Amino acid sequence: QVQLVESGGDLVQPGGSLRLSCAASGVVFSIYTMGWYRQAPGKQRELVATVTSGGSTNYADAVKGRFTISRDNAKDTVTLEMNNLKPEDTAVYYCAAASPAGGAYDYWGQGTQVTVFS
Repeated sequence: QVQLVESGGDLVQPGGSLRLSCAASGVVFSIYTMGWYRQAPGKQRELVATVTSGGSTNYADAVKGRFTISRDNAKDTVTLEMNNLKPEDTAVYYCAAASPAGGAYDYWGQGTQVTVFS
């Protein structure tokens, strides 16, 4: 079975940094577009960042300049480096994968909680 497992979520103070990691199994990771989504309490899930198989990246305006997405195809992992965290970044962060055959994200992780609070 295809599995995506996120890790690295934690409680962090405003202005702090955090690194999230997503480990993939049961999938040819190197050919997939990978994305990070987040869902804050009482809000809809939103796209945070994406990285294609070729390394091209895209970011939501709310995180541009603060977050960095990257991938390591040799380790089947994708990382989200988060800097200058704000309380509004508090959410469950989800890893997702899109196959080359279509644009939809077919696989999702269970999520990891990020809480930004003093």
